[in-house]
Amino acid sequence: MRIDVHFGPPATTGELAGRVVAVIDVLRASTTIAAALANGARAVVPLESPEEVVNRAKAFSRADVLLAGERKMLPVSGFDVGNSPREMTREVVEGKTLLLTTTNGTAAVAGIAGARDVVIASYVNFTAVLAMLRAALRGGTDIAVLCAGRDRHFSLEDAACAGRYVLHVARRLSGVHLNDAAVAATLVDRKFGDNLTKLFETSVHGRALAGAGFAEDLAVCGQIDAYGVLPIYHDRQITKLGPDRER
Repeated sequence: MRIDVHFGPPATTGELAGRVVAVIDVLRASTTIAAALANGARAVVPLESPEEVVNRAKAFSRADVLLAGERKMLPVSGFDVGNSPREMTREVVEGKTLLLTTTNGTAAVAGIAGARDVVIASYVNFTAVLAMLRAALRGGTDIAVLCAGRDRHFSLEDAACAGRYVLHVARRLSGVHLNDAAVAATLVDRKFGDNLTKLFETSVHGRALAGAGFAEDLAVCGQIDAYGVLPIYHDRQITKLGPDRER
C-alpha cells in the first residue's frame, strides 16, 4: 500500500492511474468548494480560465448558474462571486451550479486523468475525507495527495494539510509506504500542528491573501471540520457524496 504526495502536477498521468486522489488547495479553492456544496450548491464545475467559464455558461439557463472565480486572488470582473468561502452562503449558492476558475486549484483538478476516485480535500472537511481515504487504503487502493500549490510551485499550507492526511491515514496500518514528499509533508504538519493561524502567517500565499484584504478568509480556511462534506470530482463536475450521489 502506498501514499504518495505530489507538490504540483505529477510527472506522468500514469502516476495517478487507479488511485484515490485527494486534491488540496487550502487557500482557497478546496475550502470554497466544500463551503458551496455544504450550503446547497448543486455542483461545482472546475474550469481553467475565465473564458471557459463564460463559454460553459451558455449551456445553462442563467438563473441556474453562478460565474465564480479569481485571478491573482481578486474576483474576476463581471462574475457573480469570487473565490472566497465566505461568499458561499446558502442564500447565494443553494440549487446553483458554480462554474469556477481559480489560479491554482481548478486547473489541478481538471488536469487529473485515470484516477479511480478524486476527492477535494482541505482542513474544513478533514474527517470526512480522511474516512474515505482510510477505507480506500484498507481495501488495497493506493492513495495520492496532489497539492495544487501556488503558481505551480510548492506551498507551505498545502504541504502541511497533506501531511496531516498522511499521518492520520497511515495511523495504525502496517505496510504503508510513503514517497519522500509524503514524509516531508508530515514533517511540515508536525511543525505547525493545529496552529493554523501560524501556518497561514508563515506561508507566502497566506500573507499575500491577508495583504489583499482576505484575512477573514484565512480564518474560515483554518476551521477544521467546518463542513462535513465529501466533494467528488466525476464527469467533469464536483458534487457532494451522499444518499443521492453514491459512488
